[in-house]
Amino acid sequence: MSDQQHDNQPADEATEAKRGNGRAKWILIALVVVAAVVGGWWYIDYQNNGKFFEETNDATVQADMVTIAPKVSGYVEEVLVRDNQDVTAGQPLVRIDPRDTRARAAQAEAQIAVAGAQADTARAQITEQYAAIDQARAQLAAARSKAAYDAGEVARYRPLAASGAETRQTLAQLEVTARQSADNVRAAEAAVAAQQRRVASLQSQVAQGRAQGQAARAQLAAASVDVGATQLTAPIAGRIGDKTVTIGQFVQAGTRLMSVVPLDRLYITANFKETQLALMRPGQPVEIDVDALDGVHIKGRVESIAPGTGAQFSLLPPQNATGNFTKITQRVPVRVSIEATPEARRLLVPGLSVTVTVDTRSARDELKQLREQAGR
Repeated sequence: MSDQQHDNQPADEATEAKRGNGRAKWILIALVVVAAVVGGWWYIDYQNNGKFFEETNDATVQADMVTIAPKVSGYVEEVLVRDNQDVTAGQPLVRIDPRDTRARAAQAEAQIAVAGAQADTARAQITEQYAAIDQARAQLAAARSKAAYDAGEVARYRPLAASGAETRQTLAQLEVTARQSADNVRAAEAAVAAQQRRVASLQSQVAQGRAQGQAARAQLAAASVDVGATQLTAPIAGRIGDKTVTIGQFVQAGTRLMSVVPLDRLYITANFKETQLALMRPGQPVEIDVDALDGVHIKGRVESIAPGTGAQFSLLPPQNATGNFTKITQRVPVRVSIEATPEARRLLVPGLSVTVTVDTRSARDELKQLREQAGR
């Protein structure tokens, strides 16, 4: 290689290095410009849209499931459903041996018959008593007639005895007879009063029999309800879950036997932080991501917002009037309705974890108004 070629080689390398540095500089400038544009676009989009999307993963699928429990105690005679079976409203689920409840119903019917017979007997006695009263009144009338006659005889013989036309012995006998007749009148009057009082007593027996009949009919109605309650039916349509009952098992009234889950009426309870609720309103659209269904997005809508935080509805609400206080961000339950196809609903069951994102942009104008009012 000649000396001239050796001299030109360093110059070429310097030129190439300058060109490389220039390209790197322009590439860096382009990257900075792109980053600035992307960052600016992101900032503008966040200010206009992104900050109005509230998200939480403290959310689960829920359903208002119904617990199936008997109203009467007894031995299970038949179980008519199996685990995880779909049922319709009114479908029989369990039958309890009805013989005890039917016996109580028969006993109530017998008590109704006895009470009716007692009332009929008292009514018949009242009819007889009215006849006895008529007889006593007739006897009273006869006694009064005789007493009047005897009193008249005494009045007629008294002047004769005074004049000596009649003996005083005859007058004395007539006076004794008149007093006896007067006593007989008083006795007859007492007998009439006694017979009349007995009518009132018999009428009270009729009322007592009627009341006993009503009580027995009430017992019959209750026993009839218990007879009907020996067959448990599904109050709503859904799927059987957590079934614990078996044939031959003795169950107490109120014992949980199974649950019916209405899978067609699922909803989501999302617990949002109190700082996320300023613009949240019922009716706003919701996007739901189910952990069990990767990549599946389900639409929903805010249905309602709870009237208090979860802590307020706990068994022992917190009392912060103490010396030591630590502020904790509270969460408020928000109910979200699910707007999904029947195919998607079949994949959902209560208890699944979900991530909920609420679009609150519809209320951003309210935020501006609040800020303007606060500025005043």
